[in-house]
Amino acid sequence: MNELKAKKRGRIDMAATAASLGALCCWSIGPIFIKQLTGYVDSWTQNALRYTVACLFWLPVLLYFMHAGRFDRRTWRLALLPFAVNIGMQSLWAVSFYYIGAAFATLLSKTSVLWVTAFSLLFFADERPLARSGRFWLGLGLSATGVLGVLYFKSDFVAVGTTRGVAIALICAAMWGAYAVSVKVWLREVDSRSGFAVISLYTTGALWIGAILFGQPAQAASMGLAGWMAVVVSGITAIALGHVFFYAAIKRIGATLPTLVILAQPFVVFSISRVVFHERLGPLQLVFGVLLLAGAGLSVWAQGDLRPASNGPSA
Repeated sequence: MNELKAKKRGRIDMAATAASLGALCCWSIGPIFIKQLTGYVDSWTQNALRYTVACLFWLPVLLYFMHAGRFDRRTWRLALLPFAVNIGMQSLWAVSFYYIGAAFATLLSKTSVLWVTAFSLLFFADERPLARSGRFWLGLGLSATGVLGVLYFKSDFVAVGTTRGVAIALICAAMWGAYAVSVKVWLREVDSRSGFAVISLYTTGALWIGAILFGQPAQAASMGLAGWMAVVVSGITAIALGHVFFYAAIKRIGATLPTLVILAQPFVVFSISRVVFHERLGPLQLVFGVLLLAGAGLSVWAQGDLRPASNGPSA
């Protein structure tokens, strides 16, 4: 009887759910700081600065794991494909904020869930049972409806919707889908902290090359305290912690469900923006925002439709 109860309790992975919510919180902070930094430096420079902070945050952990013999040397090779996708995705993500607003860019980025879902159902047998889950499709429908509603009823939708910014954000969303799936495929057996530490190391080097070639790193000298605080806080939360939370979640339950939880990000970003930038949400936006959150929660509940997975490596 106790074993049966334990199995029932184990159907919803609480650690994966907590990691997904952690990623949601961290990534909801990021757009605010990225938009703030557009007034100080170019996209290449701010990316390089923020990733440097994230890299330095995890570097001691990486060195400790290597010294203690807990580092899988295959990680140097396995991280190459996720890194290649990440460098393109991260570059497009930051530059989109120079053409469109933070909340609008975040909303467009949520089309990534369509790519993640398509890739996951196509390539991963352990996630295909979700295609037969009514809760999953209802959650997906509610989330998609919420995103579209919040987007449609945003008063400055037309004003900020430049063709270039929209195109960049949509391409970025497709690359995010590829990034999420590549992390699951290539880094599934790698400790989440080690995996992202290596990717951040690779990405930081590539971004500094881009900043030197295409940006103006000297602008950082005139940022001031507010600009540097935005770099440090966003580097630690939105990059260093957000990615590791996401890695931990997709290692345990796959890429689809954590991505659906993060569909709540636009509504959270709007809520923060209301306090920081005095941006207001209309009544209909609030309604659709609630639908979005309800859909994300229903999708987490759909974990119960997956077969109990064997214990994976510790995150």
